Amino acid sequence: MSPAAEQRKRLPSDGDAILNALPNPVLVIGPDGMVMDANMAAESFFDSSTQFLQRQSLKKLVPFGSPLLALIDQVRTTSAPVNEYKVDLGTPRTGADRLVDLHVAPLPERPGHIVVMLQERTIADKMDRQLTHRSAARSVIALAAMLAHEIKNPLSGIRGAAQLLEQQASSEDRMLTRLICDEADRIVTLVDRMEVFGDDRPVARGPVNIHSVLDHVKRLAQSGFARNIRFVEDYDPSLPPVLANQDQLIQVFLNLVKNAAEAVVDLGSDAEIQLTTAFRPGVRLSVPGKKSRVSLPLEFCVKDNGPGVPEDLMPNLFDPFVTTKPTGSGLGLALVAKIIGDHGGIIECESQPRKTTFRVLMPMYSPTRHPDHSPDKSHGDDVSGTPLHAAQGSR
Repeated sequence: MSPAAEQRKRLPSDGDAILNALPNPVLVIGPDGMVMDANMAAESFFDSSTQFLQRQSLKKLVPFGSPLLALIDQVRTTSAPVNEYKVDLGTPRTGADRLVDLHVAPLPERPGHIVVMLQERTIADKMDRQLTHRSAARSVIALAAMLAHEIKNPLSGIRGAAQLLEQQASSEDRMLTRLICDEADRIVTLVDRMEVFGDDRPVARGPVNIHSVLDHVKRLAQSGFARNIRFVEDYDPSLPPVLANQDQLIQVFLNLVKNAAEAVVDLGSDAEIQLTTAFRPGVRLSVPGKKSRVSLPLEFCVKDNGPGVPEDLMPNLFDPFVTTKPTGSGLGLALVAKIIGDHGGIIECESQPRKTTFRVLMPMYSPTRHPDHSPDKSHGDDVSGTPLHAAQGSR
């Protein structure tokens, strides 16, 4: 066997098993800059097979002048591992804006060989966003409790006094008393919606067919606010049930679809909303009240071809009172984030002109882990007679 062929020899079978079990892309780079080996996550990242990657120089897989190439040279010179964060490896093959954290280390058993591990920033950011969403929800809970106690009671007295004045007021003054009553009612409605955040009572959960939920939401939307909008469905028919409360999931996706419908309302016949489901293993997150970490392999997306979310709103999109609507309260997405967080899931938004995606990652139902739950009218495939209190959308 020639030296070049020897260099390109695959790692032992046990090494392959370990590499392929990792959710992060891993590459082994030879002294000549060629890819020597790659795990399954790397195949997915570069959208190529290992056999194809092994015929490529790393320079052809990453952007021209990528910092990764300099890091590899540095590791070869110092024989010490280095890390670099938020490096863009986006190419026409991998897609634009592929921000990753780089972990580059020498391979002592093979002089001149370098191991490169990529950690996509989207995974790390999901964890950070989830913690932020839960923190924001806790702040709203405290605020809701205060508002309910300190504002609703005085408002009731103000409204009652205005009604008494209205009986003896002139026609012009009646307009003012009616304005007082209407504004008092509006504030009470806002506080009532916020009180939902403070409801910490346990919610019954069980196996829910997400496709039945999405079909029900679609029917509701097409019979009302999304009557003239085209819906496109891309479902994975083999998807297992999600562990959730069916009514709350309908509330979540009704909010997201309503947001999408309002975003594309000016596009006329070009308006489109996509509903997709898929199985995406690899993301794990801590569930509130539990020490163990659960997998979140179920991905549900609501996509629209509207103008997108303003970039300055993206970091705080799921915070309360953040909205792009002139008449919006900014509580819809905060409520969505709370419900998904209470289910141990993640919600995130990716937005650019003509393509906005709200992505929900949730745990699946396992009969061995949840033997007490069984499908019924509240949690099974039957979604007739559902809610409800769908909060107004607030993008």
